[in-house]
Amino acid sequence: MASNFSFDIVSDFDRQELVNAVDQVVRDVKSRYDLKDTQTTVELGEDNITIGTDSEFTLDAVHGILREKAAKRNLSQKIFEFGKVESASGNRVRQEITLKKGISQDIGKQISKLIRDEFKKIQASIQGDVVRVTAKSKDDLQLVIQRLKQEDYPVALQFTNYR
Repeated sequence: MASNFSFDIVSDFDRQELVNAVDQVVRDVKSRYDLKDTQTTVELGEDNITIGTDSEFTLDAVHGILREKAAKRNLSQKIFEFGKVESASGNRVRQEITLKKGISQDIGKQISKLIRDEFKKIQASIQGDVVRVTAKSKDDLQLVIQRLKQEDYPVALQFTNYR
């Protein structure tokens, strides 16, 4: 009896941790003396974060706080895709940060090609925005996970449904 083992490669983030991180950013902005009077807003949407503030200097400070709070909550920096800075009314600036979720077709193809080229006994199939990896041995799957962790893809990778 030859049973197959598998796992999924996904790109996702913990929504609740992100909500908590954004709440901490808002609290920090209100309490920091250099940001207190800037009327900075940080709003979390369904798939983006919008920051409105009075200058690019304070925008950079808010970026720093956001990155720090996200890192403390084990959120990858790769989920943030910073849009271009737009000027808003009254000398203010606004920026939209897109939250990246899911593995694109291109990245899925790169991942499955790497697995095909380096691991002959292992199959990788793209299923929507998930890559499913199957093999006859759990040890082989562990090697694939270790190898993928060495690569630097533009998205955060997680390994789920290990069975």
